[in-house]
Amino acid sequence: MKHIVVLSGAGISAESGLATFRDSGGLWEGYDINDVASIEAWYKDKERVLEFYNMRRKQAAKAIPNAAHVALKELEVKYKVSIITQNVDDLHERAGSANIYHLHGLLREARSETDPDMIQDIGDESISLGDLAKDGTQLRPNIVWFGEPVPMIEEAAKLSETADIFIIVGTSLAVYPAASLVHYVNNRAEKYIVDPSQTEIHLPDSWIHIKETAATGLPKLVNKLIQKK
Repeated sequence: MKHIVVLSGAGISAESGLATFRDSGGLWEGYDINDVASIEAWYKDKERVLEFYNMRRKQAAKAIPNAAHVALKELEVKYKVSIITQNVDDLHERAGSANIYHLHGLLREARSETDPDMIQDIGDESISLGDLAKDGTQLRPNIVWFGEPVPMIEEAAKLSETADIFIIVGTSLAVYPAASLVHYVNNRAEKYIVDPSQTEIHLPDSWIHIKETAATGLPKLVNKLIQKK
């Protein structure tokens, strides 16, 4: 069974109603990215950071998987599918996809302030100052913030090397280290990108660029891949 590896970005979730940072002028619902999404911001004003992520968690819980998420699930009928996502929502999971690797964490999870492996599922519940992990430290969102290492990136790179088919969807490859994964894809692999924008990095002609939104272009590509099997 051939292996399809997918790298998904904010564009796939945007069509489920979740705003993206790049499309909102550097603001998320009036919050400046620098004030809420860095490790420095956490130590400067934990209450503000928690407030922001509590809001995002509620929004993500209300979102519904769209046609692009569903299409990726349909690929599993004919292929082994692994999804590497930059997104912190759980829309891939709710669409039914089985193998998902979250580079930047998950909104529905909280973790210890000091132990990144001490994680708990909180659904759409809020985190407040004074809510403690089992080790007695403050709970924080299980999100990889600017200024923090991306623990999953090495595993994602190894996964990318195994792809027979590699699909990029909903990202223009502006965010590192996720964008670097394209360099690990085997030259012999089929390579596609589904996004209306030009990529921020140059991709060789071997990449087939479908300049449509995720919910429009991805189902077409998936249908093509299923039919050719």
